[in-house]
Amino acid sequence: MIDFQPQIILESVPLITRGLLMTLKLSVFSLMIGMLIAMPLARLRASRRRWQSAPVWAYTYFFRGTPMLLQLLVLYYGLAQFEAVRESPMWPYLRDPYWCALIAFSLNTGAYTTEILAGSIRGIAYGEIEAARAYGMSESTLYRRIVLPSAMRRALPAYGNEVILLLQGSSIASAVTLVDLTGAGRNIYSDYYAPFEAFLFIGLVYMTLTFILVGVFRHLELRYLAYLAPRATH
Repeated sequence: MIDFQPQIILESVPLITRGLLMTLKLSVFSLMIGMLIAMPLARLRASRRRWQSAPVWAYTYFFRGTPMLLQLLVLYYGLAQFEAVRESPMWPYLRDPYWCALIAFSLNTGAYTTEILAGSIRGIAYGEIEAARAYGMSESTLYRRIVLPSAMRRALPAYGNEVILLLQGSSIASAVTLVDLTGAGRNIYSDYYAPFEAFLFIGLVYMTLTFILVGVFRHLELRYLAYLAPRATH
């Protein structure tokens, strides 16, 4: 019979709070940077010119084709063996676990978001683009005011999944000594030898965050994708 000890969780609230803040900080900043990466790259990825789309395809193929944990470990542990890296201006950041996690997560979600937006760009009705060109819009204005907003609305369902996957995937940050939610759970386990209480509660926190995100994106989809829903017949 399991001897459940809830007082362990109560005593560990400050540690769990710090871990939660680290998880949210990593996730939010990574998503913001990833989106900034994806917005220009999605345009190139959707291009019919191979010299524009091929380099972006190589980037997204690598980061979508390898585990994020492996990317993080190579960045944090692997690059340190190169003297040129240790002598570069980037070394103060590349030896810091937080910056390595932020870079790895940003590049990873940037790759997925690029493909999501590129697919949405390809799905835009050609009539929308022709109408914008008829108004005399330049290519940059057309992309900024018509193509990108339309693509981002259509990408909401897929992007919502990517946000949730990144949040849950950020649990690997503890592999490079960061105390995120999962790292807090490991510390509780090592301090109290209570894996059931520690990891069950951490799992419930992740589940709560996931439900919140599902509700947020459901609301956004109902608001911004209502015009794509089939009309009700009477």
